[in-house]
Amino acid sequence: MKKMVIGILAHVDAGKTTLSEGMLYCSGSIQKWGRVDKQDTFLDTDAMERKRGITIFSKIARMNYKNTEMILLDTPGHVDFSAEMERTLQVLDYAILVISGTDGIQGHTVTLWRLLKRYGIPVFFFINKMDLPGMKKETILKQLQEKLDANCIDFSQENRETELFYESAAMCGEALLETYLEEGEIPEKDIAEAVKKRQCFPCFFGSALKLEGIEGFLSGIDTYGLGREYPQEFGAKVYKISRDQQGNRLTYLKVTGGTLKVRTLLTGMEGESQWEEKVNQIRLYSGEKYETVQEVMAGEVCAVTGLSKTYPGEGIGMEEDSILPSLTPVLTYQIQLPEGVSPVAAMERLRQIEEEEPELKITWQEELGEIQAQVMGEVQIEILTALIEKKCGFRVSFGQGRILYQETIENTVEGVGHFEPLRHYAEVHLLLEPLERGSGLIFAADCPEEKLERNWQRLILTHLQEKEHKGVLTGSGITDMRITLVAGRAHQKHTEGGDFRQATYRAVRHGLKQAKSLLLEPYYSFELEVPQQMAGRAMTDLERMGGSFQPPEAEHGMTVIRGTAPVVTMQNYQTEVAAYTKGHGHLLQWVDGYQVCHNQEEVIIEADYDSERDLDNPTGSIFCAHGAGFFVPWDKVTQYMHLEAYRMENGEDTAKVEETRTAEGEEVWLGTEEIDSIIDRTFYANRKGGKDTGHAGWKYKKKQADPVTHTFSAKKPAGEPYLLVDGYNIIYAWEELKELAKDNLDGARGRLLDILCNYQGMKQGHLIVVFDAYRVEGHQTEYMDYKNIHVVYTKEAETADQYIEKFTHENGKKYEITVATSDGLEQIIIRGQGCHLLSARELEQEVKRLEEQIREEYLN
Repeated sequence: MKKMVIGILAHVDAGKTTLSEGMLYCSGSIQKWGRVDKQDTFLDTDAMERKRGITIFSKIARMNYKNTEMILLDTPGHVDFSAEMERTLQVLDYAILVISGTDGIQGHTVTLWRLLKRYGIPVFFFINKMDLPGMKKETILKQLQEKLDANCIDFSQENRETELFYESAAMCGEALLETYLEEGEIPEKDIAEAVKKRQCFPCFFGSALKLEGIEGFLSGIDTYGLGREYPQEFGAKVYKISRDQQGNRLTYLKVTGGTLKVRTLLTGMEGESQWEEKVNQIRLYSGEKYETVQEVMAGEVCAVTGLSKTYPGEGIGMEEDSILPSLTPVLTYQIQLPEGVSPVAAMERLRQIEEEEPELKITWQEELGEIQAQVMGEVQIEILTALIEKKCGFRVSFGQGRILYQETIENTVEGVGHFEPLRHYAEVHLLLEPLERGSGLIFAADCPEEKLERNWQRLILTHLQEKEHKGVLTGSGITDMRITLVAGRAHQKHTEGGDFRQATYRAVRHGLKQAKSLLLEPYYSFELEVPQQMAGRAMTDLERMGGSFQPPEAEHGMTVIRGTAPVVTMQNYQTEVAAYTKGHGHLLQWVDGYQVCHNQEEVIIEADYDSERDLDNPTGSIFCAHGAGFFVPWDKVTQYMHLEAYRMENGEDTAKVEETRTAEGEEVWLGTEEIDSIIDRTFYANRKGGKDTGHAGWKYKKKQADPVTHTFSAKKPAGEPYLLVDGYNIIYAWEELKELAKDNLDGARGRLLDILCNYQGMKQGHLIVVFDAYRVEGHQTEYMDYKNIHVVYTKEAETADQYIEKFTHENGKKYEITVATSDGLEQIIIRGQGCHLLSARELEQEVKRLEEQIREEYLN
């Protein structure tokens, strides 16, 4: 038998549960036909569901009909439980969309249709309540074709034998049309393929309450539904988490490849760490009851015990995680606890409910001292109140609902995060780019592995995804942007995983502070139908609510207005429409994503959010000098960062820094004024009276004719000066040497030494060139003379930076030392020792200037 997983969806009160009951009864799966009004249906087993007469939790039922084994997933129909329904869509092969014949297409029907299109799920329609007076197939079918899809076709048994049926089916695709023109009819398998490809949408009519049309509907699914082929490699998709009456955690999943056996060891990721857990039990549910099995094949839906780390939407094995749900709450509420219940204890219990209903996003707001949850509406609040009392043992109340705003950006920016307290190090550069509305957040990496190892890159992406990042306008979550890792740096010894978490968070916030941010709010799409004499009143209301709409249209003696409006202004408009039209008006509305807030300034002022005071989401970075970390505000970070700006490298001047390079990657040259400023705020910050008196009198200036000559009024000890050159830093900063190093690093090294020999012949003092040999196992520090200069190769585990820093620390007060490097961190430390600095570019300019000077003197 072919196996299909079929979900059944509908607007609330369309008769979805009644249809499910009828299908089970007519297929022989149940012997007693239950009814919603009698509270004895097979699938609505929860006491709250039976009391309210609505489906709250998705359920599984199993039935066989002719050649088909159907796994039926009954989903909630009320809009407040849309998240539960959407989670189910990711495991469906087909969907049944139930339409009420009396109500036609309603607001939530349109939402469901768009979701099914988003997930690419083939659809069978069942138009219910056709036994009531005045119901005409033609009228409803025309409405489906006009408002949903023109390829909605009547598949009733009597219609499938007519020429009109084949003509309608032929219009669904070129292949079907060619077959029809050649043969005069279309084989069932070809139509079934068109249904599977969403080219054709079968429509069946009947009355679920009277069991009319259900046999024909089951037969149609058997005929025009196709089974799936699955790969041999194991995969599974989790769609639901719940607990049984004994408190056992159940992971509901669909096996999408291979087989799943009891005691199988499954793996997944929880944050940065990988988990491994065994499947203790496999359950095949149908209604409340289940049977245990030792093994299930691909295509099966089951519940397993033994897994404590899984979450809805997770892909296991070969499966990727699902896309983020599009139906999310637009309101946030305060959960008010009863006296005697501490927030800490309450949060532990509420976490279990959030695990089953992840869209709630239950959080403790430290600054407000309250627990908050995101909720779809009033009905869900009532259910949650009862659910919390049942599972947690205390009764809560909910405060006033507030609109959930979001933030995005208008322009592309680069965010930099640096985290370097003592013995820690990480720097991250992120490119933030705006995307279309509804895109959500997309994370990517575009960073060469020679600059940052792959494991660090993966860790940064994990940190980007693990947290809801706040915007800088109101502290709302960000959305609709692509965040790409473009550069980063780790320290061989001091970097830990937590360092990149801090740097990543700070890079996001730094980028947001630079960008032009926008506040977004949820919007309804609506279709308002009012008597023609009420059209003026309706349009005035819509303009007052900040809505926008198309020119009104006249349909069947009524005026129809279609458009969008903010949820905050339109959420209670349905009652108002019914009042001023005396029940003749009709409003369809559905949440249709986020758009630019219609009163942004007003909302920002009311929110009173200060991004600089949000200590949990800092915008600045931590740098280090002289063994102490210091805070750099966001607007100064680019002056201190150790890697050059990514966008500058690509020709976009977004940071006022000079571009240089080193052997280890891209660097930023910091001017001496900036380095002195850092030292003033850190090294001398805690000294009484500010700077050290031995340093306070130093002054310098750059001569226009000689950009590298620095003069100081402070007295330096007598003795010949020293120039220390960071060898590989210079090689990779000078274009001539960098090109040579690509083919022959030894040649580039020799060429640099020759250049410096010539340079030293025109200068006084000592010149020492330092090369890294820290990766050479067992290597000891090696000193040698090359003509008139000295060369040092560092020992194993010691970099050129470290050697130079040690030399300046030990000799800075004895000799006048100048260091040639473009390493930003090294510059800060060297200046702290009272030494002079040359950037790689400045050394190159001085070498060329002296060569030109000698050439002129020789020619003269």
